[in-house]
Amino acid sequence: MTQFKTALRATAPIALGVAAFTGLMLVIYALAGFFRLPVLWGAIAGSVLALGNFFLMALSAGAAADKAGNQDVKGGQAVMQLSYIFRLVILFALLVVCVKLLGFDPLACVLPVVFVRPVITIYELFRKKGEKTP
Repeated sequence: MTQFKTALRATAPIALGVAAFTGLMLVIYALAGFFRLPVLWGAIAGSVLALGNFFLMALSAGAAADKAGNQDVKGGQAVMQLSYIFRLVILFALLVVCVKLLGFDPLACVLPVVFVRPVITIYELFRKKGEKTP
């Protein structure tokens, strides 16, 4: 349960940032005159998938750290590698389902996934110096 709480704590600031960037994206779509329902659904789906991916990565990192703490470094590396491959395949498949089967806007689906990296960078810049990374 501790890993779950730690993963949630790490995901919370990322969720706020992704929500802010996604909101900005929707405003830009509206100002450009391209805002439609598939854009909204794509933005929601992309945000949920991006945060789900980040949360699963945080859980995997916790499991890998536990293995490394128990002197099983190779096991920790294997957990992270398998998690990465699994998450990438599932994320890609779900994005394809959202775009091809559900008709969501492709760019609106993919951009929230891309927003995670800049949000992490911004979060790290503004994090207090002595504060631990969640």
